[in-house]
Amino acid sequence: MTTEHDGVRDLLAAWAFGALDPADRRTVPLHLAECESCAAEAQRLRETVRLLDGPASNGPDRPAAGILSGALRTRPAAPLVAPHAAPYAAAVTGLKALLPEIEGRWSTPVVHDWDVHATLAHLLAADEHLARLLGLGTRLPLSRIPPDTHWGEAWNARTAEVIAHEYGRTPEETVADWAAQADDLLTAPEALDPEPAARAVTLTGVRLPVADHYVVRAFEAWIHTDDIGRALGLAVPPPPEAHLWQLVRLAVRILGLALGRDAAPVLFSVTGGEQWVLGSQDDPVRAELTLDPVDFCLLVGGRHTPDEVPRGTSGDEDAARNVLDRASRLAWL
Repeated sequence: MTTEHDGVRDLLAAWAFGALDPADRRTVPLHLAECESCAAEAQRLRETVRLLDGPASNGPDRPAAGILSGALRTRPAAPLVAPHAAPYAAAVTGLKALLPEIEGRWSTPVVHDWDVHATLAHLLAADEHLARLLGLGTRLPLSRIPPDTHWGEAWNARTAEVIAHEYGRTPEETVADWAAQADDLLTAPEALDPEPAARAVTLTGVRLPVADHYVVRAFEAWIHTDDIGRALGLAVPPPPEAHLWQLVRLAVRILGLALGRDAAPVLFSVTGGEQWVLGSQDDPVRAELTLDPVDFCLLVGGRHTPDEVPRGTSGDEDAARNVLDRASRLAWL
């Protein structure tokens, strides 16, 4: 253990700069997940690298953050898809726009214990669940996870399987398979026609119409694109406004189901949009809670905590806090 520990500590600077050798890309994150002292030192080094890099540059000749932000804001939304699939089409296009900035930086730490390569592998694994339900072909080896495994455990285990598999391939091969699978999802009948997309299927522990699961895929693709952008010091804008509201409305529906009808009623508002009563529909409202739409999505996506998310509240603090806590526990990303 001492040898492994000392060896990893010698690699932390390379980890922070995203310059690990391929052989170390798996070893270092696994050690960081188990060793608090190395994880703390790694985080300190990464923050130092980000400060040195600055938020608006990606090399001596490229003001990449501004260019990337403009490119992502004008990304096409695949006009041939139905409205329910448009957010996913735009999110896929956004990630594809980011890919040229990743070249040579695949081992940059991103989120959890994943580097950029592993994050793309996770998206490949996550999209596979919907692809299989739609009868689409897969580019991945068959899963060895027992079929009766709880969906959350199966979700995490499949990601681990796929990441291990993709670490044996080049990042470019992983990206090619992710992009091809995304294209398959966007040319499937369910992406083009609301009628076949109306059937309900169970994914991520909830039974929803296929149309809504396309919105869930958009949510995850955008969140992880933002994760990668932050790791690389690049500004990734939120989804186009119409798509953002599709994400918000679906998240509110799922949050309402998660809270149930016994929770203290809270009037929940999203700035610039709508408001909903969450919890009991039979009792007087106990509190009011207002969030920005992007902040709400980041909370549901596990990128804000209930303590840090900017919000406006009035009334019963415990009732409002219950909504924030439940929203944060929806995250599986």
